[in-house]
Amino acid sequence: MELFPHDSKFDFMRLRWVSLGVAAVLMFIALGAMAFNGFNYALDFTGGTVTELKFAKPVQVEEVRQRLVAGGYEGVEVRTFGSGSDIVVRLPLREASEKQVTGTDVQLAAQTADNRATLLRSDFVGPQIGEELAINGALAALFVVIGFFGYVMVRFEWKFAAAAIVATLHDTIICAGWFALSGHEFDLAVLAGILSVMGYSINDTIVVFDRVRENFRTLHKLSPVEVLNRSVNQTLSRTIITSFVALLTVLALYFYGGQSLRGMAESQIIGIIVGTLSSIFVACPLLLWFGATKEDLIVRTKEDPELDRRP
Repeated sequence: MELFPHDSKFDFMRLRWVSLGVAAVLMFIALGAMAFNGFNYALDFTGGTVTELKFAKPVQVEEVRQRLVAGGYEGVEVRTFGSGSDIVVRLPLREASEKQVTGTDVQLAAQTADNRATLLRSDFVGPQIGEELAINGALAALFVVIGFFGYVMVRFEWKFAAAAIVATLHDTIICAGWFALSGHEFDLAVLAGILSVMGYSINDTIVVFDRVRENFRTLHKLSPVEVLNRSVNQTLSRTIITSFVALLTVLALYFYGGQSLRGMAESQIIGIIVGTLSSIFVACPLLLWFGATKEDLIVRTKEDPELDRRP
C-alpha cells in the first residue's frame, strides 16, 4: 500500500531553509519554556504519598478531592485509573515537623458510609528519592543520545550521525517543552514517553538515511539535493503510514488508558507528529547543511590511493 507514488517529485529541499528556520524557532520556544516556566513535576520527583483505592461503586473524582480537602489534605491530586471505581490519590510532601500521611488516612478521608474504599497500594516517596529519580532520568536521556550517536556513526559516518542526533534532540526538546509550556504534570510516565519518542525519531530518520545512502551509491549523476529529494519521496508513504498506525495506538492509550497513562500517551502523540515532520523536513536538510556527499559513504582502502588525495 502506498499513499504516494514511489517516484513522486515533491521538492522538499527547496523549502529547506524555511523548514530549518521553523524547526529552530520551535526548539528555542521550547527551551525558553523550560528555562523560564520549568516543569510541573509530579510526586515522583518532588516526593509525597501515592495511594491507590478501589471503591465499591464508581465515584466522581471531584467529590473525592473535595472530601480530602475538607479533611485537611491540601494540594491533593485525584485521578482515575482503569475503571471509574479505581482512584489514585497523590499528596505532596509535608514538612519534616509534620506527620506524614499514610494510605489508611487517605482511605478513611476519601470513602463514605455508602461507598467504602479498599486500600490497594500506598507508597511514600521521600525528597532524596525524588532527586535521585530526576538525576537518573537525565542520565538515561544522555546515555540514549550517546548510544544513538555511536550507532549512526558506525553505520553511516559523522555527518549522518550529527544530523540524526540534532533531529532527534529537536523532537525531544519540543516534546519536553510542550509540558513546560502547558504546565501539564511531568512524571516518570512522561519521562518514559519522551525516551520512547527518542527511539521512534531516530528509527524514522535512519530509514530515510538508509535510502539516502543507497541512492548516493547508485545515482552518481544526480546532485546531493536531487538525491535527498528522491530519497524522502521514496520513503514518504512508509513514513506516513507507520506514523499513522503508531498514532492510532497512542490515541487509544490517551483516551482509554486512564489518567495514570495519559501523560505518557500525550508525550508520544506529540513526539510522533513532530518526529514524522522532522524526518521529512529537518533531517535531510541538515545533511545538506553539513555538506554530505556521496564521497562521504565511499569506503576508502589502501588499494585506492586516489580517493585519499580527494579534498
